Amino acid sequence: MKRISFFLSFLIACVILVAQAPNGYYNDAKGYKGSALKTALFGIIDGHNSRSYSQLWTDMQYTDARSDGSVWDMYSNTTHYTFIEDQCGNYSGEGSCYNREHSFPKSWFNDASPMYTDLFHLYPTDGYINGMRSNYPFGETNSPSKTSNNGYSKLGPSSISGYSGTVFEPADEYKGDFARTYFYMATRYEDLIDNWDSPMLSGNSYPAYTTWAIEMLLRWAKEDPVSEKEIARNNAVYEIQYNRNPYIDFPGLEQY
Repeated sequence: MKRISFFLSFLIACVILVAQAPNGYYNDAKGYKGSALKTALFGIIDGHNSRSYSQLWTDMQYTDARSDGSVWDMYSNTTHYTFIEDQCGNYSGEGSCYNREHSFPKSWFNDASPMYTDLFHLYPTDGYINGMRSNYPFGETNSPSKTSNNGYSKLGPSSISGYSGTVFEPADEYKGDFARTYFYMATRYEDLIDNWDSPMLSGNSYPAYTTWAIEMLLRWAKEDPVSEKEIARNNAVYEIQYNRNPYIDFPGLEQY
């Protein structure tokens, strides 16, 4: 056990050395594990610079642009939107316009602030597919009733043991992104999340998610590791909100 404990301490120290965050940003989280580590991280990333909802249209030009300057849509793989020019408005189908998607549905926290405009869980997505997703929880489905073009995103009954309701399944290439988003939400809002309502939430601050949800999210994070996209976005959001997503800075942190 001593050998294992030493290895874990050494691993955490190494992870801290390669973090993307400014020097010393996570110092107050050193030496903690489990729920205490989550609480220490909450103390670091709490109190971010809150944006207005209208400011997000501009913010997303810096946080969610592809290399060609177009909108980075994580719900559809057939869109090529121009920022501002193609923002919703009304939509008639996939490819009509993009909007500001609360990947952690706003109804779960009663549209309250500062969650309502926290860029770490808001992404520009196709308006039609966003509407299809509604406020259904993330999950996996083997028999979708609706899909985006090419079957990229899916809506249907859950195929994961522990939950049988309707779920929205994002593309495999972004499942880790959304998992780390949800770990951020459970950490940044540790003092509030026990009062939120969702099929994914357990009604407590730790671990915050139900067993089926947390097992799925941990698997998603492992199968889809931190990408350059996430690292760049984490840095961009930091320049706007002045806080960070530690689960991007420290790949594998959720395992602790």
